[in-house]
Amino acid sequence: MPISSKHTHVAAEHGVVTSFPGEFFGYFGWPSITRMDDGTLCVAASGLRNTHVCPFGRSVLMTSTDEGRSWTSPRVVNDSPLDDRDTGLVSLGNGKLLMSWFVTDNRQSSMKKIDDLKDQEQKMRWREGFARMTDENAAHWAGAWVRYSGDGGMTWDAPVNVPLTTPHGPIRLQSGELLFFGKPYGNMAKLVQGDGKIAAMRSADDGRTWAMLGSVPLYPKTVEGNYHEPHVVELSDGKLIGLIRFQGKADAPHSLDDLDLINFSLMQTESTDGGQTWTPVTPLPFHGSPPHLLRHSSGLLVCVYGYRLKPYGQRAMISRDQGQNWETDYILRDDGPDSDLGYPSSVEMDDGSIFTVYYQKPASVEDKCAVLWTRWRLDT
Repeated sequence: MPISSKHTHVAAEHGVVTSFPGEFFGYFGWPSITRMDDGTLCVAASGLRNTHVCPFGRSVLMTSTDEGRSWTSPRVVNDSPLDDRDTGLVSLGNGKLLMSWFVTDNRQSSMKKIDDLKDQEQKMRWREGFARMTDENAAHWAGAWVRYSGDGGMTWDAPVNVPLTTPHGPIRLQSGELLFFGKPYGNMAKLVQGDGKIAAMRSADDGRTWAMLGSVPLYPKTVEGNYHEPHVVELSDGKLIGLIRFQGKADAPHSLDDLDLINFSLMQTESTDGGQTWTPVTPLPFHGSPPHLLRHSSGLLVCVYGYRLKPYGQRAMISRDQGQNWETDYILRDDGPDSDLGYPSSVEMDDGSIFTVYYQKPASVEDKCAVLWTRWRLDT
């Protein structure tokens, strides 16, 4: 697939959705944005955490009624006894929202880190957090979920367990139905191993029930564990374009170098039958992931992604021909203190500008990650 690198900074304005860089529960990550019918911007994230992986993750919601100039304080929507992560959000129209997230039992991977913690308060709080992660709680909560609100996020229905997960959640199709393009969450062990092909499912009742569709064929000599965190967009003719985070796997039979593939890159697939079948993936040979796709009113396809090589930051690529060719490396910002950043997602504003949110440390490597925003536009 033809790729051309622009490597140019876009004209952009930056700001803050929420940031508590010095607080114990000041870490926020993996945000998603949606825009409601009345123009209200809603951002969901895994927040009020201690670190990138810890026992304290919560799903939080922030809103803005002045086009992102100011934001409400984080409001907790989900706080299970486990780690609530990767919070997606989609507007369903008429004040309705659907939130998605997944929940992990990270005792096996993270409890052993407690002894290495130098701060005694942090040790104590981590032990208290892991004490909530009982086998009983893990059996109930570990998995992928969605949750419906009929009043703009003020109240929420009970969570619904779903078979797929992805950071930014489902999209709303032109038909009004929902399409979820994600990774299976069978159990914690399978999730860690990356088991399961990227697949699609559809809902005709605002996410209350889901019907499984088709899965994406693998690239030759790759394994399921190479594929993660996809996103999808619907074109005006109903065609679906999906992009997938692609990365190495330590125990895979072939290394990415052997296959001439790039770690932390993207694979592209397409569907012309509503997600029942998908084309074999095509590698996009550049660094950057995971993706979020937006069909702009100009006709452009816009994909934003995190860039975890120096200079760290957030980037975008555009397609002028419905995803057949891509212009990459439009730089939204390249001032990230380190590589703990990314997961950008975007909405289009009334004036055609693009409002993108993401997570990144606000100033220094000692800061806890914040949810930040960039408003920008491209020459169409």
